[in-house]
Amino acid sequence: QVHLVESGGGQVQTGGSLRLSCAASGRTVDNYYIGWFRQAPGKEREFVAGIHFDPYYAGSVKGRFSISRDNAKNTVYLQMNSLKPEDTAVYYCAVNPTIGRWDTPSEYGYWGQGTQVTVSS
Repeated sequence: QVHLVESGGGQVQTGGSLRLSCAASGRTVDNYYIGWFRQAPGKEREFVAGIHFDPYYAGSVKGRFSISRDNAKNTVYLQMNSLKPEDTAVYYCAVNPTIGRWDTPSEYGYWGQGTQVTVSS
């Protein structure tokens, strides 16, 4: 079993930055596929970024967000810059040993509880 805990969410103004962390325990995830998703009220959960060996990004965040991993700490980060009100959502990290598609939530077997990000205009 893998237990994931996200942190780092909060409220920022448009143009601000936040860094989210996802700490894993129970198992080393250095060979796992890791994804960040977000879900805004009334909307479906959507893929934001993922990493295995290389990073992958949704078009809406490419150039603004950066995903990285620290295998020594069993932790993954999501650096979010130039935040916009439309980035407001609960952000989740998810992992799985293998996946077929980065952007499909059902591909991931382990999820964190989420952290709220609110961007005000």
